[in-house]
Parts: sequence; structure tokens; C-alpha cells
Amino acid sequence: MDTTYYDHGTPAERWERAGMFFDAKDYAAAARVLTGLVEEVPEQTGPRLLLARAYYHSAQLRRAETELRVIVERDPVEHYARLMLGRTLQRQGRHEEAASHLRIASALAGRFDDE
Repeated sequence: MDTTYYDHGTPAERWERAGMFFDAKDYAAAARVLTGLVEEVPEQTGPRLLLARAYYHSAQLRRAETELRVIVERDPVEHYARLMLGRTLQRQGRHEEAASHLRIASALAGRFDDE
């Protein structure tokens, strides 16, 4: 497969292109653009989080989980990554494992359940 279009341009141009694909709900194309971008700037959370979301929406749940775990490992208080990780685990039927991430995400958002 020719990926020249997906890899073409500056990181900023590819970020914008990925966002356009994502907004158009073409999650697979967004992931193709973002994969190269994440490899180029692995320390940046934004592209990796959008890649995880693209994987999630295209039902590539193991890939989404992998990206989200990298984010949470680097930044344990990244609320949205925790929430997405919990939801990704739920969609895989791993409810017990998801529960802890969802509780942490709620706490980070300032919502505390009276359990």
C-alpha cells in the first residue's frame, strides 16, 4: 500500500490532516496519518491520544489499549486517557480491569461516588 499521502508534509500539516480525517469519521485514514506522526514525536500526548481514539472508533481495541497505556504510564493523571482506557477495556469485556481506570478518571474529574 502506498502511504506517501499519509506521510507527506510537516508534522503540523499531518496533524491537521489527521484531524480532518477524524472529524470526517474516517478513523482508519486518521490512524494511518497518526501512526507516522506518533513515531516521529513519541513524547507528545496529543497525537498519541488521537491515534488511540481513532483505533477505538474503528474497533481496533487492542491497539487503542496499547496507546492509552503508554499515555497513562507517562502521565498517570491524564484524565481523558484514563477514561478512554476504561471504556476500551469495557468494550473488550474486561469490566473488572476497566473499573479502576474509570474510578480514577472520575476522581480526576472531581466526581466522587459514594461507594
